[in-house]
Amino acid sequence: MEDVLIRHRTVEVNDISMHVAETGPEMGSKGTVLFLHGFPELWYSWRHQMEHLAARGYRCVAPDLRGYGGTTAPTDVGSYTAFHIVGDIVALLNTLELPKVFLVGHDWGALIAWYVCLFRPDRVTALVNTSLAFMRSIMARTGPGFVMPMEYFTRTYGPSYYMCRFQEPGVAESRQFAPAHARRLLRQILCHCFSHGVACDEEMDDDKYPTSTLPPWLTEADVDYLGAEFERTGFTGGINYYRNMDRNCELAAPWADAKVQVPTKYVVGDGEITYHFEGVQEYVHGGGFKKDVPLLEEVVVIPGTGHFLQMEKAQEVSDHIYEFIAKFSQ
Repeated sequence: MEDVLIRHRTVEVNDISMHVAETGPEMGSKGTVLFLHGFPELWYSWRHQMEHLAARGYRCVAPDLRGYGGTTAPTDVGSYTAFHIVGDIVALLNTLELPKVFLVGHDWGALIAWYVCLFRPDRVTALVNTSLAFMRSIMARTGPGFVMPMEYFTRTYGPSYYMCRFQEPGVAESRQFAPAHARRLLRQILCHCFSHGVACDEEMDDDKYPTSTLPPWLTEADVDYLGAEFERTGFTGGINYYRNMDRNCELAAPWADAKVQVPTKYVVGDGEITYHFEGVQEYVHGGGFKKDVPLLEEVVVIPGTGHFLQMEKAQEVSDHIYEFIAKFSQ
């Protein structure tokens, strides 16, 4: 980002060290926007939105989440539950002395944002969530007929589906998700995976996922930045989030009937892989979403856009975020 100064620091929160990128006025005259990234990403995924909103008077804060980049990556798989991650976020707000923020999430960051709004709605002024809709079926165990997420994904998409293959500790990291493959893997994922029905397969071969040409929204410098970080840290931290999906459902059972009581806007690309999960579009557009998120004000589907919409359609996503949070700004 050439046009805006990004400040970097490390803060101690919830017994871990967290790397935080910030820009915009430190006092945030119009409020503070907290960005939560997904897999396999870093704070860097939000660079365009941070620049856009900082220029409009917002303080922008984007951490590397637990297990990513410059933030501590605990070795225990059980240290990556939604409760741990939400605890990190709340502790970060306390450390930065931020009573409330505008919250923006993508992918796993979107799932964590939904949990933040369930557990601590008092800390969120408004939410703009992207890619992943609120899906109670993967968030909280409800009743005797409830199917745990990993059983559902195995039944529906087969045991070779990427979420299922991620479950055995150490296996994915020793194969296609080995740190040494980081740059090639990131080119494949960012350009091809999690969009238009494509998930990561077992081999990730170059014939199916060619890496020779990058799309206009992705540069070699972007791949180098992300690749260098994942070469250094590996992918285990991010994959451990998937290994806690069933555990999250058990832990969140007391919130199984809770509703998201935060003003919300949902933005998704029409090629987003989770938007094409069985029953999701009916849920999003048929009334179920609004029932679970009563303060849902708008659903935006961006044509011709895949999973990484905040980079693919950076200006459009930035505008959608600004237009929504401006209604609640000081």
